[in-house]
Order: sequence, then structure tokens, then C-alpha cells
Amino acid sequence: MTTHLLGIRHHGPGSARAVATRLAELEPDVVLIEGPPEADVLVELTEDPAMRPPVALLAYATDDVSRAAFWPFAVFSPEWQALTYAREAGIPVRFCDLPAANTFAAGPDEHPAPPGDPLAALASAGGYDDPERWWDDVVESRRGDESPFEVIAEAMTALREGEKPPRGNEGRREAYMRSVLRRTRKDGFENIAVVCGAWHVPALADPLPPASHDQTVLKGLPKRKVACTWVPWTHGRLATASGYGAGVRSPGWYHHLFTTPEDVTTRWLAGVAAVLREEDLPVSTAHVIEAVRLAETLATLRGRSSAGLAEVTEATRSVLCGGDEVQVELVTRRLVVGERLGEVPDRVPQPPLAADLTATAKRLRLKKDPVVKELDLDLRTPGGLDRSKLLHRLRILGIEWGSREASARRNKGTFRETWALAWEPSFEVDLVAAAVYGTTVPSAATAAVRGAVEGTPPLDEVTTAVENCLLADLPEALPEALAALDARAAADADVARLMSALPALARATRYGNVRGTDTGALRAVADRMLDRICAGLPPATHGIDDDAAARMAQLVDGVHDATSLLGEEPKERWLAALARLAERPSLPPLLAGRLTRILHDAGLLDALDIELRLGRALTPGIAPSAGAAYVEGFFDGGALLLVHDEGLLRVIDAWLAAIPADVFTEVLPLLRRTFGAFSGPEKRAIGHRAAGLDGTAAVVAVAEELDEDRAERVLPVLATLLGVGV
Repeated sequence: MTTHLLGIRHHGPGSARAVATRLAELEPDVVLIEGPPEADVLVELTEDPAMRPPVALLAYATDDVSRAAFWPFAVFSPEWQALTYAREAGIPVRFCDLPAANTFAAGPDEHPAPPGDPLAALASAGGYDDPERWWDDVVESRRGDESPFEVIAEAMTALREGEKPPRGNEGRREAYMRSVLRRTRKDGFENIAVVCGAWHVPALADPLPPASHDQTVLKGLPKRKVACTWVPWTHGRLATASGYGAGVRSPGWYHHLFTTPEDVTTRWLAGVAAVLREEDLPVSTAHVIEAVRLAETLATLRGRSSAGLAEVTEATRSVLCGGDEVQVELVTRRLVVGERLGEVPDRVPQPPLAADLTATAKRLRLKKDPVVKELDLDLRTPGGLDRSKLLHRLRILGIEWGSREASARRNKGTFRETWALAWEPSFEVDLVAAAVYGTTVPSAATAAVRGAVEGTPPLDEVTTAVENCLLADLPEALPEALAALDARAAADADVARLMSALPALARATRYGNVRGTDTGALRAVADRMLDRICAGLPPATHGIDDDAAARMAQLVDGVHDATSLLGEEPKERWLAALARLAERPSLPPLLAGRLTRILHDAGLLDALDIELRLGRALTPGIAPSAGAAYVEGFFDGGALLLVHDEGLLRVIDAWLAAIPADVFTEVLPLLRRTFGAFSGPEKRAIGHRAAGLDGTAAVVAVAEELDEDRAERVLPVLATLLGVGV
């Protein structure tokens, strides 16, 4: 009975290649792999041609999805190569790590694994200050057939000499690994191969401690019910930068090392050139040739048998990117790390909600891609509308497959949506968590909305729930959401909160145009809310300070825009309320100026009314700071009035000229905030008009001298363009 311990780094092409070679030499009759034993029943799924790494085992506690863990595998993972060998050789595979059922039930680990990197001491002894670079040189970048496992075992044994036996979860893990090894021997297997992290090799080497010792360590461990499945994974999630504890810095480079049998450096740098050319950067074949020469020369100078990642990166930076770190970062993101997404077969067990999403996404031709891609949807088409509903429903469930932040600023209409799609493997856990709401995406989203409006949530949350109902087409939840909104709005005496909530409702009333939704009940709620706002505006604006006035002005703008979506009658009621409010002498100057501008733009005040109101606000008896605030509120809508209305310009000009010098510096920040927001052409036009207010002609820039010869050369071209004779 022989046991072979193959100590590996969890993700490394050198380790993977060495494992594949060593297993072929040993021809074991069983393979034990570090991993959750709950996954033993899932091993046969790796035989499906549709299973393409990177993939991961996902285990989670069925009663608490927050207790979940992933065990990722790439094609260059030694464990995956062990699975591949066992499948092709027709021998059994067993996972031998501590069950997830025990891990998820345990409390915080009081005795974690030894701190730091156990490879650091070996790297330092080898003259390296970077343990990962040492491992890459010694193991991962090696291309020979000699086995590294005996040397690794000796090194790990030396590192662990004098160390106390691990306690806590680390001790339980190694005790369970030994118990699996004993059980495998008892089952009659004679030639056993164990693929595990290099650190654990000394703990599994013969002679093993008494079985009673490990039984004592494992006795009475709590358990939780656990489910386990395969999920797609990405290279980006294998990277150390993602926060993955066993991650590597360069999964894309490791994939290239493992899958490229020859011309490794040349093929890599050719791929780098392709990435740069996709960005319209000038990279020629000559650049690639010189980069290959530099990388290989650096490897020779450093005593390496072949160029590693450090050498090809320096060649990329110097030759292909011209020292531009932004371009180097692009190459790192696209190639060195990469975003390769794996695939799992359709027959992989999935929770019902995840299975429904998979089927729906397949029907709607939405591919789970980790690279951000833009999706433009026309909601007037069935396909576009169905995709929109799915993405909105997922957002309700907290699964942000699609983002609309950037596109919402571009698409102001109701019939188009632009999404930025990017699938994250962690969404698989989110789907499991969301399964408490239902077994399909529509039913789960409906239940989530109902839960959001239960009790007495804040008004803005209820408003958001209503808008989500319409966007995601959840008619079963809409009546409850509307009832909650009506009740919450009726009970809320805070006019500011009502004003903040109304614009979302007004936007929601538009959805009936292209989504076929009946928004009559929603309009009724919005109408009652508008009545409460109009009635509550006077007391809400009485005696407020400057900061509150600025916030109220923004809320007024939002409600004003919203009434344009609710129809003519609500808009007329709103304007009538603003007209009454604008007459109140206690109104803060900034808000008074804003209301005056809104009434003017609505056609309720003519030019003479504006001059009179502005003149009263800017008379010598009014503090200049108050006048500046009035001007700020009035001109927040733009400067075209000053460009076209000379009487208004004279009022402003006279007021500015009359401000005392010692007061002018106090109001200057307000003036800069107002006039600084004008566009360049507006400022120039106002300047030309102001220069002519005293009766003199406006200053016009004129060329000092005209070059008639050059001007004549243009005439034939202009004649051709205009279709006339010269």
C-alpha cells in the first residue's frame, strides 16, 4: 500500500503540469483532492464536454446563504488536472478537506493557520525578496519533466519542524484529511495519490498519528445542512487583487503558460500587440520582434531558462507601450489577469430561481459575460421590452447584472434604454439568497416589492418600489405598493419629502406609453400628492435660512418638471400655487427669484413684470447680498434673457454699479456662482450688449488687415460648393 503526496500551489501551471505528469507515471487507483467532500457526487459532471474551466464549486448553508464558499478551478489548477486524469483513467476521486457542513457551523476560528506566507522563508533562502517570483521561477515557469514534489515535501517539512501542531480550523482540516486517507486505505485502495496544498504535506506523511487523536479533534463538531453545485468562474476572480485568499497575480499569464506548448514568449507578445491594436495604437510586427528579443535577452542576463512574466512585462512597457503605464495597465487587465468566463452544463443542479434565470437569459439571448458590454434596448419591440423587464427585476433582487447610471443621462425618452452589462460570479450566491422570495424571477421580484412596502417604510422607499413595479412589470405587486404610497403620503406632513417623492411618480406615469401599463391609479395618487404639496408650500417656506432655501429651490424645480408629465390641469394648479407663493414678502430672496423665473418661462409674467420685480429686489434699500441671492435664483435657468432683454440688462447693470465698494467683495462669491455658470458665448453676448448700454456702439473685433490674395483663392471652392459661378 503506497501513498503519494503531491504538494501543490492551488493555481499554477508548473504545479498542474507536474501533477499531470506524475499521475501518469504513478497510475494510482484512487485520487484524493483537497476540497469539500460534499462535492464527491458532482465529480461526474466534469465528464460533460460543456464543462469548461474556469469553474468553481459553490457550497452554502441552506438556512443561511451568507455562509457560503467557493473552490475555484482553472485549466491550469493542479486539482483540475487531477480530476481530468482520474476521469480519463476511469478511477475514483474523493475530496478530502473538512466538510463545508462543519466549516459553516463553526464559530470564529480562535487558532487560525500560521500567519504569513510559508514560501517567504524558502524564497529568502534562494535570494528572492518576492515569494511569488521565487515560486514562479522554481515551479510554475519550469518546462522540464522532473518531479518537484519530493523537494517540496522536504522544504515544507523543514519549515514545519519545531512548530506546534496546528489548532482550530487548520488542525481540524488536517485531522479530517488523515481520516479520509485512513478510510481510503481501509476500503482496499493500494496506490493512492493525494493532491493537496504543499503546506499540508508533512501532516499527511507516514507515520500518521493515532486515529484516536484525530477522532478526538473532530468529535462533536457542529453541522449545518449544505448544498453544493458547480458555477462558472472567471480569471479575474482567481486574481489576488479580487480578494481571493489563494489567488495568483497573473491568471491570464498562467493560462498561457499551461496551454502554449512552444514559442511561449513570441505568442504572448503577439497577443499583447493585438490588444493594443484593438485600441488603435500603432504596434507593428517589428515592434513585436524587438520585444521578443528584449524579453529573451533579459531572461539570459538573469540566468533564467526562459522569459517569465517580469521579462515580457518589461519588454511590453519599453517596446510596445513606449513607457506608457496606462497602456501597460490595459495589457495587465486584458491579458495578464484576463476575464475568461467558464461554462457549466445545463444539467448541473441549480436552485429553482437560478435555473429560471438561466432559461430566461438563454431565451432572451443575454450572455453572462464578465466584460462590460453596452446593451441598447428599444422598448417598442417585444425582445427589447422583455430584456428590460428581466434586468429591472434582477435589480429589485439586488443582482446588478445591468447598470443604467451612465445611460440614464443620455436616454431621456421613454422608449429606449441603454444598459452596461457585466456578470459577476458572486451573483450566483445572490441568486441563492434571493430564492427566499420565490422560484422564478418575476415571482421573487414581486415578493421583494411587497416586502419593501410592508409596515411604515420611508416615503422615498415606497416611491421607489412603485417605480420598480412599473419598470419591471409586476402588476400583482402594484396595487399593494400604490396603497402603501397613498397611505404613506397622506400621513407624511413633511412637504419636502412629498416634493422629493413626486418626480419619481411622475416619471412612472410615462411607462404606460410603451410598456402597456395602466397608470391611472398612479396618476390619482400623484394628483393627491400634488394637492398636499401646493397646500403645504407656504408654511414650508416661511422663515427658512439660505441653505434651506437652496434645497427648496431644487425641490421646486423637480416638482415643476414633474407636473409637465402629469398633464395640463395639474401643471396649471402648480403654477397657480407658485404665483400665490411668489407674492409673499417673507419668501427668501433666492427662492423668490427662482419662482419669478419659472412664472416668466411659463408665460405668466411679461417683460415689464420681470423688470418691476427685479427692480424691487435690487433697489438701494435691499441688502446687496439679498439682491445677489435673488439674481442667483432668477438666472439659474440660463442667461438668454439678459442677451435679448435690454431693459432687464439695464436693471442688472445699474444695480451692480450702485453696490458700494466695501460691500462688493462680500457679494462677489454669489455673483461668480451665478454668472460663472453662463456659457462662453452667453458671456460674450452679454458683454457686447452691456458695452452699448450708454448709447455707444458695441465693441466688435475686426481684423487689422485683410489678405485679399488669400481670400480670392477660396472663391472657386466656395462657388463649387454653392453651385454658382464666380
